[in-house]
Amino acid sequence: MIRTLVYTALSGTVLFSATAAANSYKTGAEIQQYIDTLTEMGFPAPEEDQLVHIPPTMEDLEEADIHPKLKQTIRRGYDLFTNTQQLRGENVFNNMNCSSCHLGEGRMPFSAPIWPAAVTLPDFRGKNGHVNSLEERIAGCFAYSMNGEPPAYGSDDMLALSAYHQWLASGVEMYPKQDIYGRGFPAPDRPEQLSYSNGEKLYQQKCAVCHSEDGSGLRVDNQTVYPALWGDMSNNWGAGMVRIFTAAGFIKNNMPLGQPNSLSDQEAWDIAYYMDNQERPQDPRYTGDVEETAEMFNNFHQHSMYGKDSAGDGGLLGDHENTGDKPFLKPFNVGVPRNFEGNTD
Repeated sequence: MIRTLVYTALSGTVLFSATAAANSYKTGAEIQQYIDTLTEMGFPAPEEDQLVHIPPTMEDLEEADIHPKLKQTIRRGYDLFTNTQQLRGENVFNNMNCSSCHLGEGRMPFSAPIWPAAVTLPDFRGKNGHVNSLEERIAGCFAYSMNGEPPAYGSDDMLALSAYHQWLASGVEMYPKQDIYGRGFPAPDRPEQLSYSNGEKLYQQKCAVCHSEDGSGLRVDNQTVYPALWGDMSNNWGAGMVRIFTAAGFIKNNMPLGQPNSLSDQEAWDIAYYMDNQERPQDPRYTGDVEETAEMFNNFHQHSMYGKDSAGDGGLLGDHENTGDKPFLKPFNVGVPRNFEGNTD
């Protein structure tokens, strides 16, 4: 119980109520409390040259000396981030919220906190082979994780989401030279063998109580309580979470909810492997042939089960044209190249 309460506090607004980067204007005692709490939860202590940032909370926003209109915009971004389902049928076509993957309102270390994107973008992204802006990175989450159509670049909703990302990065310099502590979903070392049967057993024991036996998650009054992990209401085959190492890192560091690092490395990988052997909506980059698509995007799908035979029923995963609730395959931002090779000035 203590472990669960500490996790909830850290990922919300209880323990840390000031805006700061650890190398900026947070006190030494506050930084040490933050690090001690994380290490008590089983996370590694930061290395000496890593950047440790404590993102501000929404309570901090009320005290911030910024324009009221900017506060209003950031609040809208927070609202969209934590309740993305309000865009259902327009930008979102599954049961996911942004906060389904980025826990603790996007603030939680080792849960892919979102503030690093605000200080490291624009940057090259291997997934689409060109330099991405912050808006484009957010759009990718809508296209793949939300199985949707992103808000238009420059729209009110995209501005609000960007502002929320940047608010969480308050105090951090652009393009920090240090490695960022707690960034992403760091995966444990991959075991020699992955077990579908063990993953299935563990899923039913550890995960099904929240995410249902069939992976459909839990919704109450049309609101997502626990997201779907596969099936039509989950992310599609292009989402980062379908990479087995990404799912294993998320599970190891965050699941079961409130019990981070309670699973062994083998258990986390086996559950991720079991999940990735289930079907979900088609990758928006689909060419009409699953094996061709898997090969075309091998830099991504070499880490997923897409285009491979399921360890469950033996069927070829992704060999379908099902787009879930989404009435189209490809949103506007998928397959749009960008390069500056012709610019010589």
